Amino acid sequence: MGYEELIRDALATPFEGWDWAVFRGRMTTADDLPWDYERLVRDRLPRTPSLLDLGTGGGELLASLAPLPPRTAATEGYPPNLPVARDRLEPLGVEVAESARHFADGSFELIVNRHESYDPQEIRRLLAAGGTFVTQQVAGRDLEEVNAALGGPPHEGRAWDLATAAAALDAAGLEVTWSAEAGYPVEFHDVGALVLYLRVVSWQVPGFEVEAYEDRLRALHDDMPLRATARRFALTARPG
Repeated sequence: MGYEELIRDALATPFEGWDWAVFRGRMTTADDLPWDYERLVRDRLPRTPSLLDLGTGGGELLASLAPLPPRTAATEGYPPNLPVARDRLEPLGVEVAESARHFADGSFELIVNRHESYDPQEIRRLLAAGGTFVTQQVAGRDLEEVNAALGGPPHEGRAWDLATAAAALDAAGLEVTWSAEAGYPVEFHDVGALVLYLRVVSWQVPGFEVEAYEDRLRALHDDMPLRATARRFALTARPG
């Protein structure tokens, strides 16, 4: 496809929940981390009576972990995803709320969070005594090569990293019991995939608009693939 057609398609393609199938063959990742977030969560489920999934998206991952603990709840703050998550999760007995403020102090033995922002004080409030927090986070320097290739501003949360997250949890009275950080390569194979990604992950290049970056996008169209590095960190914590 030519540049104009790729851009039109990127701006018109629907995207629901966090289903990345639309990028298949157009954006490739090694996704090779030295830990397995799903395993970190799944291994704890058999001995967990209550679970909260923060930022569940469309509920895709949480639903895949069934059978779930007797009390399982999820939050989703992005309005378009909320009905998607409810349609998928409520038949499984999962309560889905817009915000964790909906839940009482000490409500959950296990709180999990993949790629969602969180308030350490709120995690401490919600965790039951002896409970565990498990999170995998996108580091602030994630795919920074994209920002550089476009000549755009850096990610607003560029300083977000494992050390910062661990210090904030410690200050909230949570002890980090395990942590790791790593990166893996990502390739965008056409400019439409890049624009669709920036439409979905709107915080990657603050204020991104096709018109404002047209010259850079056209140059990238002639020089694909665009290679970048995904950066992740993960940790577990418990009340200190």
